[in-house]
Amino acid sequence: MNNEQKLLVQKTFEMVAPIADVAAGLFYGRLFEVDPSLKPLFRGDMKDQGKKLMSTLKVAVQALDRLDALIPTVQALGRRHLAYGVRDDHYDTVGAALLWTLEKGLGEAFTPEVHEAWATVYGVLAKVMKDAANEVAPLSLRTPLSRRGSAHRMPAVKRPSYRPPMGRPSMPPGSRMPASIQALYGGANSQAAPSSKSGASPSTRLPRISNPPTIT
Repeated sequence: MNNEQKLLVQKTFEMVAPIADVAAGLFYGRLFEVDPSLKPLFRGDMKDQGKKLMSTLKVAVQALDRLDALIPTVQALGRRHLAYGVRDDHYDTVGAALLWTLEKGLGEAFTPEVHEAWATVYGVLAKVMKDAANEVAPLSLRTPLSRRGSAHRMPAVKRPSYRPPMGRPSMPPGSRMPASIQALYGGANSQAAPSSKSGASPSTRLPRISNPPTIT
């Protein structure tokens, strides 16, 4: 959100302000058309609700140059909306209805630059509201971090689905594998020394070394 976008939002809102009641009616009509399930969240008089909407927009738009003062107000608004039953995915629907209303209200003045400016400003404020709501929401209602669009998440490391076969460790010629290691590779018979009962002559036996190497 840059200064030019802030200025475009402020100037175009001044054009909508004289038809605030009509704009509010258009907004809620479009909102309930896109998502009828949102209608039960608004239990009061819709004309009063429309006035509150336009008043809130006015405060936010006028304070875009003072974000440090605006942010706490927007955070409190997000926490209140959580209590009303508003969830993260509802913000996208509200944003789409708002842009549609501005297009109808501004006509030719709703240029691509104005569209982008309003979309950017709304996106920033909506994220502040969602983050504030998720901080106080019960765990069952919180949106997972993976769905909040964090720009600094590390990619997951893909682990192999198999273990490579473990090969037999190499031994120096003439050495004997300890029994504990033999058991891992087929038992003692796999490395047993020739028995004297097999008829083999003493000369065919493997020579022993006095200090076998330690396998680590």
